[in-house]
Amino acid sequence: MSILRSEKIDETDEGNDLVAASEVEAGIRDFVRNDVAYLRRSGPGIDGAAEHGAEAAVNNVNSLIQRVAGTSLAEIDNLISELEGLRDLLHAEGQRVQREISGYAQLSQTAMKSTRMIADNVAQWKHAADGLRNA
Repeated sequence: MSILRSEKIDETDEGNDLVAASEVEAGIRDFVRNDVAYLRRSGPGIDGAAEHGAEAAVNNVNSLIQRVAGTSLAEIDNLISELEGLRDLLHAEGQRVQREISGYAQLSQTAMKSTRMIADNVAQWKHAADGLRNA
């Protein structure tokens, strides 16, 4: 079941990566188109307007990067949370397995002691029976 979940997470991550990459590419294309169109309209002699347009373009790029980075950071935070949960689960399962192995080891030792005692008693009874037959 966890393998299926992992595959789903991988598919979701790949899909999210593609969406984020598409958004970045679309944003860059829009930025370049808007910047070129603005420069064509403003003409070569308008420095103040060009600076204002350049500042607006930089702000647009910053906004786009923040949106993409925000999505990526949220995904990374979710992944970290899931990994921490898995780590805790694996730790708890490891402790449970250690307890079970310890219990089986104690049971095995007890069974060996009991078997030795039974074998010793049977040997004593056999020795006693042999003594009675010879007497």
